[in-house]
Formats: sequence, structure tokens, C-alpha cells
Amino acid sequence: MNFMIAPKREGRSAVTRRILVVEDNRDIADLVALHLRDLDCEVQVASDGDTGFEYAVAGGWDLIILDLMLPGMEGLEFCRRLRAGDHYTPILMLTAKSSEVDRVVGLEMGADDYLTKPFSIRELIARVKAIFRRLEALTPKAGGEGGALVIAGRMSIDPDKRTVEIGGDEVELTAREFDLLMQFAQNPGRVYSRQQLLDLVWGYGHDGYEHTVNSHINRLRAKIEQDPSNPDFVLTVWGVGYKFNDRLAAAQAEPADG
Repeated sequence: MNFMIAPKREGRSAVTRRILVVEDNRDIADLVALHLRDLDCEVQVASDGDTGFEYAVAGGWDLIILDLMLPGMEGLEFCRRLRAGDHYTPILMLTAKSSEVDRVVGLEMGADDYLTKPFSIRELIARVKAIFRRLEALTPKAGGEGGALVIAGRMSIDPDKRTVEIGGDEVELTAREFDLLMQFAQNPGRVYSRQQLLDLVWGYGHDGYEHTVNSHINRLRAKIEQDPSNPDFVLTVWGVGYKFNDRLAAAQAEPADG
């Protein structure tokens, strides 16, 4: 099957997404591309990291599905370099590595989600749809004046630039940590169970995955709290879940620059 770079189409349907698949196993790449096209997605396939990265930095992608082990530039380096740029593109990592260390490193490098091989196509499609739903929920609508800054005490969150500052200093968050923080900060005082956070932030819920929420909360607190063991922003509601501290000067909004 021959894959050509799909040109950007002016006025294309709002449901059409452009997805870059960087995968050296041709059978897997063809299968993934086939099912993504069934979702009315435009798909470009690259079989090595260097070529894939050239496509990626050219921009215009709604999602990058990235294998970890690639000829040329490996997936982690690909992800690190892409996240060092100015534009945010969601990344779903596919890999044969399944250890917790590998998953954590991939997420810390900026991947939005992580799926290990062998995987079911149904789960892959569910993850893709979840990423798109989450982005739609967090992205300001086209034609608006831009997202509003979320102010909570010493914290300032810019949803357009996907940046967080505390006391004027920028805090580096992974894509999932940012989405988790936004879910809390936009709804101060609301208590979320772990299952609700899986549904809202990850886009899917699975029994036994609650530990994923706990680990992300702990890592988020380590980055935004002065004392993670006595947090000011993300509070634990014992026996229920978590909430954002509504006693802070939360929900104060002002137009984002530019």
C-alpha cells in the first residue's frame, strides 16, 4: 500500500483529523492506518524516526502515533525534541516495552498516552477518540477571543499556550499532568473520584487503573506544591477522591494575550 503525504485541505470537514503514524512494522502501520481512515482521518505513515520527525515538525497534525523502538531517531528522542518546540501536538506511544519505568519515561517526555504491543484495534481507536474528546473540551472554540487565564492564588494557567506559572516561574508539566490540572482548576471545589478522573482526563475508565490517577496526582503535586505532603492546590477528600482548593482566588479570569 502506497502512502502519500496528505495535503492540507482548505475548508475540510471539522470531523476530519490528520494523523501521523510513525511505525517501522509495516503490517501494524497499515492496519492502524486502515482503521483510522474508517474514522474519516487523513493518515501519513513514516517507517523511521528521522523521516517521521521531518513530517512532524512540518506541522498540521492533530495526533502523532509513535512507536518507541524505531530505526534512526528513537521514539523517546523524537518526543523530547517535538515537545521542545513551540507547537503542541498530542502523542500516543505504541511500544513493545511494557515496564512501568518505560511508561513513566515516555509520559515524562511528553507523550499523552501509552499503549503496549500487542494491542487491540478497538482499544487503540478508543484511546484516539479519547485524546480528541479531551482536546475539544480543553481547547477554546474557533473564532473566540482566546482562552482565559485561570488564576488560583500564586498559580496562573494559560490554556492556549498550555503553560503554568507559580509565583511568576514556569512549571514544566507533561501533557497529561496539564490536562489533569486544568480539569481541577476549571472546577474548583468539585470533588472527583478516581474513576471520574479516568473518564474525564484519560477519556476512558478501566477497573484497576485507579493507581494511574494516584501516581499522576503525586507527580503533579511534586511540581506545583511547596509542600506536596501538605498541598495547597490539589486536595485529597478522604474516601472519595480529589478536588481543587476553592478557597484560593480561583476562577478569576482575564483574557489571554494575543
